Amino acid sequence: MTARMAVGDTAPDFTLPDETGTPRQLSALLADGPVVLFFYPAALTPGCTAEACHFRDLAAEFAAAGARPVGISADAVERQREFTQRHTLGFPLLSDPEGAVRDRFGVTRGFSLAPTKRVTFVIGEDLGIAEVVRSEFRMSAHADRALAAVRRLKESAA
Repeated sequence: MTARMAVGDTAPDFTLPDETGTPRQLSALLADGPVVLFFYPAALTPGCTAEACHFRDLAAEFAAAGARPVGISADAVERQREFTQRHTLGFPLLSDPEGAVRDRFGVTRGFSLAPTKRVTFVIGEDLGIAEVVRSEFRMSAHADRALAAVRRLKESAA
């Protein structure tokens, strides 16, 4: 496991399958603007559903700021597909069953049934981390704080 990623660090590029099985590369996702990469413990659980649905509910605001949310957990592609279809999420959910990306971002929990910590990274087009949100229990804090950070990024680029 690597050290925790922090504001100012460079995010590691990676490729993982989304909920359709399509490989998605972080650097390619960034071609359209900043990415809000949110790690969550487990699809279809109450807390993760509340968190993902809050990102979904703010989709227009993220789009207006030129950013897109992307979720990531250890769940299999099929489970991610069920999660996105059941809640009409509208953004990619990446499958990291081996935890390789989770480890590179330093969000691995110790021995646990839910090995991924709930952490959100706002990643600029240069792979620079502009914001990190760490909150296990305030589900709405992730999208709210990430949106504020994306708006700051947009303002500073203008």
